[in-house]
Amino acid sequence: MEKPGTHEHKLNLPELLGMLVADGLISQTSADEVISERRGQRQNVHPLTTIAAQNWKSLQQPHRTLNLDALTEWLAGRVGLEYFHIDPLKIDFSIVTDIMSNDYATRFGILPVQVTAKEVVIATAEPFLRDWEKVLKQTLRKDIRRVVATPEDISRYLVEFYSLARSVKNAAQTKRQDKTGQASFEQLVEMGKSKQQFDANDQHIVTIVDWLWQYAFEQRASDIHIEPRRDIGFVRFRIDGVLHQVYQIPMSVMTAMTSRIKLLGRMDVIEKRRPQDGRIKTRTADGQEIELRLSTLPTAFGEKLVMRIFDPEVLVRDFSELGFSDEDRTRWDRMTAQPNGIILVTGPTGSGKTTTLYSTLKHLATPEVNVCTIEDPIEMVEPAFNQMQVQHGIDLNFVDGLRALMRQDPDIIMVGEIRDLETADMAIQAALTGHLVLSTLHTNDAPSAITRLLDLGVAPFMINATILGVMAQRLVRTLCPHCKRPQPVRADENAQWEELVAPWKTVRPAQFQHQEGCLECRMTGYSGRIGIYEILMMSPELRKLVTPTTDIARVREVACREGMKPLRISGAMKVAAGTTTLDEVIKVAPPN
Repeated sequence: MEKPGTHEHKLNLPELLGMLVADGLISQTSADEVISERRGQRQNVHPLTTIAAQNWKSLQQPHRTLNLDALTEWLAGRVGLEYFHIDPLKIDFSIVTDIMSNDYATRFGILPVQVTAKEVVIATAEPFLRDWEKVLKQTLRKDIRRVVATPEDISRYLVEFYSLARSVKNAAQTKRQDKTGQASFEQLVEMGKSKQQFDANDQHIVTIVDWLWQYAFEQRASDIHIEPRRDIGFVRFRIDGVLHQVYQIPMSVMTAMTSRIKLLGRMDVIEKRRPQDGRIKTRTADGQEIELRLSTLPTAFGEKLVMRIFDPEVLVRDFSELGFSDEDRTRWDRMTAQPNGIILVTGPTGSGKTTTLYSTLKHLATPEVNVCTIEDPIEMVEPAFNQMQVQHGIDLNFVDGLRALMRQDPDIIMVGEIRDLETADMAIQAALTGHLVLSTLHTNDAPSAITRLLDLGVAPFMINATILGVMAQRLVRTLCPHCKRPQPVRADENAQWEELVAPWKTVRPAQFQHQEGCLECRMTGYSGRIGIYEILMMSPELRKLVTPTTDIARVREVACREGMKPLRISGAMKVAAGTTTLDEVIKVAPPN
């Protein structure tokens, strides 16, 4: 019998099942059943896809599910080739699509995925078809390295990469025909808005923008950055708090993309000299509603656009999903159950303050209470609240908005941020007149909120009369549940643990979970983020310490004695539970 792979042929179902049986991954009975079911049917589906649809468990340890990725990885090893997971974040579609035509790639079911000075890496799902390799090597005059990828990935990205590259080229060509360049494009804008809208609504630009959004949603991006440079524009995604460069796009195309997005966000498309804010509602491929908050900034080379992606599902998350321990939840509930007073949430930008406040208000907003917010800008539109946005253009600031809200018979008020003494004074007046006020401050930790209010000019007795408590928070990346592995504690990790918990005495776990990297987490080892919290509840003893010369170290000491866990201790508990890593906590949490 001829050994598989020694002659030119396409994979077939009996051959692939026979290889799986020979390797002990499935039984002969299972293979025979599939062959019997498929007998007489047209075999227009790749055999890997057919086998993956059976959802078999491997007979070999650790009995992993034989899904399409697992089967493709096995096949690659079986034929002596490298398995390649196609990740568009790491592929420059404009370069790889120049290697061969779309027709040629489609004809042989291959996809270029990497180009270097010496070689071109080509992904295929048919490892025994090689006729194309000789022709391509002669044409390109480079070495060809074949890798094996899933047939579904090749089919999908073959269409998407070439379609996107074609849209970018056509859009750039259209702009060149209009004698583009930054200066001439600006001249077209001055001629009238109608021409600008025509450019923004060009079908090529529409395709690029729609694809960009859908891919950002798939990748769980929280922000999309469109950044102009002198000759080229960059697109970057923030995923789990880390920015990833995704694409490089010609500046003329990026300018039209920005105009398209501004048009949809009901922003002034012509105005490029001042920052603007906007908002877009759209849907993911599966129909889920997503909201984008837009912000433009004039830079040296054009408008920089950032789109923050808001998922409405975050508002209905349980507090345990946000990272609250049972003790944290008890302390937080005790504060938010008070009828009046001020609760502050502190932390830097991007630390999850908004999600915490909205989730809290969502739980508090019963039919019996009136919840009002004043924000700059409104982060997410929520039907359960009465939301008002600061409008600087008509002199509607936090102070005036809060004064108006006080006449709206509110029970609970959320002030987006306390930035100055006037806002702080109005929040205090609201608390003194029987309202529960939630707001944010930018401080490193919970005790520092006291000194921050004092620095703004708030009188100590007012702080004592109104502040119920302060919660500081940070976000840390969580380990991917599919690939994290326990390992014994190394000497350097022991030192890190001691640094993390000092001066507290905390029992170190016997082992730590480590990130390995897998397809589910795009080889980063992390998937998602979770909060770590430091909750200070004001007590009679703490109130005695609030004076014009408050000793913040003494406040921290007393608060810890009364049950406050510092951010790093909260993070250490997440490390011990196998949720995150030492490096993540040390990176985001200030020293104890």
